[in-house]
Amino acid sequence: CLHLRQVSSQNIAMAKGGMKQAAAKTMTKGALADALATKSELKKSVVGKLLNGLAEVGAAEVKKAGVFTIPGLARIKTRRKPATKAAKRMMFGQEVLVKA
Repeated sequence: CLHLRQVSSQNIAMAKGGMKQAAAKTMTKGALADALATKSELKKSVVGKLLNGLAEVGAAEVKKAGVFTIPGLARIKTRRKPATKAAKRMMFGQEVLVKA
């Protein structure tokens, strides 16, 4: 049994472009402050100060404890990774000197 499938122009366009899509723009601090201000009916400057305070507290907590959690939203955790030692390694079938 041979099944033939009709190829649409949309499938061809997706195959040419691959899975890559235009990177979504991240929300800036001002845009976040504006969105939170309208949602909570506060002034944008007050929310901006609140965000600055949150950033300071978060940075201090990560430095002190290594973990900072905003409940229900995000968790920032630091990890220690040892440095790569200098050695000769096989890469793509060739021996390469890896610097420390």
